[in-house]
This record gives sequence, C-alpha cells and structure tokens, in this order.
Amino acid sequence: MSVIANAKTHFKTKLTDKLEWVDCPEWGVKIYFKGSATLKQTEEIIALHRENKVAEALAQVLISRALKEDGTKMFTVADKFDLMNSVDPDVVTNMATHILNSEPKAEDIEKN
Repeated sequence: MSVIANAKTHFKTKLTDKLEWVDCPEWGVKIYFKGSATLKQTEEIIALHRENKVAEALAQVLISRALKEDGTKMFTVADKFDLMNSVDPDVVTNMATHILNSEPKAEDIEKN
C-alpha cells in the first residue's frame, strides 16, 4: 500500500469515528463535532485569523464543525451574523476553542 493510501485511510478513520461533544448549558444543548477537520474546512478559519478577524473565525468554527447529535450541521452560513452579533461572545469563544483544542493526542492516534 502506498504512503498516500495509508494517509487517506488514517484520516478517514479519524473522520468517521464517533462524534465527540461539549455541553453548552447556556444554549441548552450538547454541541457534537468530529475530532478532526479537513484542510478545506480549516482554510477559511486560518485566512480569517490571519486577517485579524478573530470573531468571524470563531463563528466559522461553529458553522463548519458544530453538529447535532444525528451528525447534521448545527449552523449554516446564514447564522454567521447572529453568531457574531446576537449571542454571547464568551459562549461562542468557549465552544469554538473546545472544538479546536479537541484534536487527538499522539497516544489516541497510535490506538488506530
């Protein structure tokens, strides 16, 4: 098997593993998410951060990564304005930070 095939298999396993979650009592929900993201998903977040658009980057984390228990998206692009202007920024920051900090540790990856 080629290195790229091994790499793809490894990443597919990370993306199809069970959903992780974080409790969001302020909103009365659990926010589910996958333990990893594709480069495509993170590209916009990184670009926004480089442009010092931190609030928009945090909102984008929730839009691209936050899921309902059934695995469907919790937010859409249409929710970005509200996430940035109409909800508690501390909650958005806490939830987005938790998702971003959830990348698997080396020992977890070795188990796969």
